[in-house]
Amino acid sequence: MSTIAEATEADADGIAAVFAPYVTDSVVTFETTPPTADQWRAKIRDRAWPFLVLADEGKILGYALATPWRPKPAYRYSVETTIYLAAEAAGRGHGRRLLGELLKRCEEAGARQAIAVVVDSGNPASRRLHAAAGFTDAGVLRRVGFKHGRWLDTLLMQRDLG
Repeated sequence: MSTIAEATEADADGIAAVFAPYVTDSVVTFETTPPTADQWRAKIRDRAWPFLVLADEGKILGYALATPWRPKPAYRYSVETTIYLAAEAAGRGHGRRLLGELLKRCEEAGARQAIAVVVDSGNPASRRLHAAAGFTDAGVLRRVGFKHGRWLDTLLMQRDLG
């Protein structure tokens, strides 16, 4: 049975392993170099909003985190959500559970708006996941990223939290 918990520094290697294939083999993230486990440990230590892991018998199957939407003080109640699952965890309802728990904890922590930035040509499952969690389309930013030899758009999706 998989569990959802707050990320700890001990989870950094598993988080790095989940995320690396998305960086190297896809366009669903604009990262071009996979963050190291030490970089993930720093993110876990320095977080202001929830950072969750999905694990089964100690193996990290995915993670979800919220970060400040923008650094200016007036944005302090808005967060950007991020969620990634290991390939073997996809299509089993884990994404809905993990994103749902993240949104619940963000609201409890005082967030009022959640924003997802989805690469529109990367992974249509992400758009479906966010729509199922109550996110609606808020706009498209055209040709804002260049990765693997092509220009990419991002779809902004937004959900009211309270």
